[in-house]
Amino acid sequence: MKYWLALFLSILGVHLAQAGVYDDIIFAAQQGHTEDVAALLQRGMDVDTADRDGTSLLMFAARDGHTRTLETILRYRPNLLKVNKYGDNAMALAALNGHLATVRQLAEAGAPIEALLANSWGPLAYAAFNGHETVVNFLLDRGAQVNRASPNQQTPLMLAARNGHLAVVKLLLTHGANTALQDDQGQTALDIALKANNTDIAEVIRRLDRP
Repeated sequence: MKYWLALFLSILGVHLAQAGVYDDIIFAAQQGHTEDVAALLQRGMDVDTADRDGTSLLMFAARDGHTRTLETILRYRPNLLKVNKYGDNAMALAALNGHLATVRQLAEAGAPIEALLANSWGPLAYAAFNGHETVVNFLLDRGAQVNRASPNQQTPLMLAARNGHLAVVKLLLTHGANTALQDDQGQTALDIALKANNTDIAEVIRRLDRP
């Protein structure tokens, strides 16, 4: 009996120690503690370690703009196609928060610039939603689909129009955003701008639509 109890406690201790190490490397990636991330990866930690939501080290570093930490993680060849349980990849999370530097790092490493799942938001949609003009411009220059719709069928133009991001609206229109498209409620970008009382954006769209 004592033998089995000792064995159980030994196994439990190993699992608890492993859990602690997993927590440590996730925390380090979140906080941008590059040296800690590097040390744990050198000890053999899986570079694709993720939290319960499936958010990986790569995603945390990209999302929070930790360029040095992201550079370290990329050296260990993480899965650039990995998505969390919400369908977001590292590029989408970096774009959401407007971190052009980490968006650029991921693109140069070969990460996709589009959503990987049909029912998820893409990097361009996130950047347009939050008005991150430099990220929107970078993604468009890299070939992001200007009219790719989100799950509710709202395009980047609609998202920018709703939230009052005039500069982003103009940028999207310059790159060929379609003003006639409708979301799942039958609304165009103009309808959405007017509903949000963003009259300056509505006027820009109207001028473009005039024959």
